[in-house]
Amino acid sequence: MSRADKAAAVAEISEKLQSSQAAVLTEYRGLSVAQLTELRNSLRGNATYAVVKNTLTELAAKDAGVTAFDGQLVGPTAIAFVEGDPVEAAKGLRDFAKANPLLVIKGGVMEGRALSAAEITKLADLESREVLLARLAGAMNASLSNAVSLFAAPLSQAARAVEALRAKVEAEGPAAADAPAEAAETPAEATAEATDVAEGGDES
Repeated sequence: MSRADKAAAVAEISEKLQSSQAAVLTEYRGLSVAQLTELRNSLRGNATYAVVKNTLTELAAKDAGVTAFDGQLVGPTAIAFVEGDPVEAAKGLRDFAKANPLLVIKGGVMEGRALSAAEITKLADLESREVLLARLAGAMNASLSNAVSLFAAPLSQAARAVEALRAKVEAEGPAAADAPAEAAETPAEATAEATDVAEGGDES
């Protein structure tokens, strides 16, 4: 490889390290071409799996400011450059490694933070972005439904109360309207009667 080709390769790896959401360093010693193709296909849509040279990757990592690969660039190396969901990419690598123990996950980097192999496994145990969004949407819909119920309940109760009051007034009819007048006459009659009694007492 000429010096120009090496410089271009370093620049390409450096650019991928900086533009990717995450990058996972692996060793693939003993895996066949068919197995590597299977791994690439399983990661498709979330990550690009690329075989790299250790010396060039070391230069590229230094250029990109990535220290997560320090001391780990030994043996046949390939990097999963994650452009999609990091959780799904981690799941794909973990599941493939379980079925093909020759794939070794060494570590990685996500948003500038170094990840150990154990942390990548924990990342794979998380819910995917789609599942989390679906759960969030469900929770929001449930909250909105609850809010609608809370607002609707008092309104329907008030409507029922008004309707019941209207029905009661209609049922009672004129008698309900006359009742206050009758109540108002009673004190006047009582006053008149009291006056008559008093005058009668004076005559005796």
